[in-house]
Amino acid sequence: MVTGEQEFYSETERLVLRPLESWDYERWLEGFHGTLPQQYKHDSPIMDLSEWTHEKFIDVVKRHQQLAVQDEGYILSVFRKSDLKHIGMVGFWTLMRREFQWGFMEYRIHNQYWKNGYGKESVKEGLNVAFKNLGFHRIEAHINVDNPPSIRLAERVRLSYECTRKGFIEWTDNFVYCMNSK
Repeated sequence: MVTGEQEFYSETERLVLRPLESWDYERWLEGFHGTLPQQYKHDSPIMDLSEWTHEKFIDVVKRHQQLAVQDEGYILSVFRKSDLKHIGMVGFWTLMRREFQWGFMEYRIHNQYWKNGYGKESVKEGLNVAFKNLGFHRIEAHINVDNPPSIRLAERVRLSYECTRKGFIEWTDNFVYCMNSK
């Protein structure tokens, strides 16, 4: 379990990974406003932002904080250092603690920022945070079998293919990629 907010903050050469704060509303909104139409099946569709008020955003920030305090989930927003644009997120979810220290990850980069290496850079750094700061021993990524971009990203950050789980998430087949702490 994490004890302080500093545990969540991390930087790479080009990126900052940290929880959302109330003052990120405009950056967050801009990141979603700039997304391109859905590029393939597993890309998120353009989000309807018409009802995303600052108050609703604050509720999300508080929910993320609550998830971390309860050791259920850790959502790290990804910001580009050069202009502080919100470009995506890397999240870690606790599956089981005790002697397992087991979690799974999700990642998403807004599609207007694809093909710049931000996915690889943010996921690699997120894994560092998960192992060194959040105390996980094992992290899994559960990836739809028909999602080649996500599979390539998992392999680029050296997650190892472990198995295929049939009818797993939303009753679809998923590849399980994993990494254990060193």
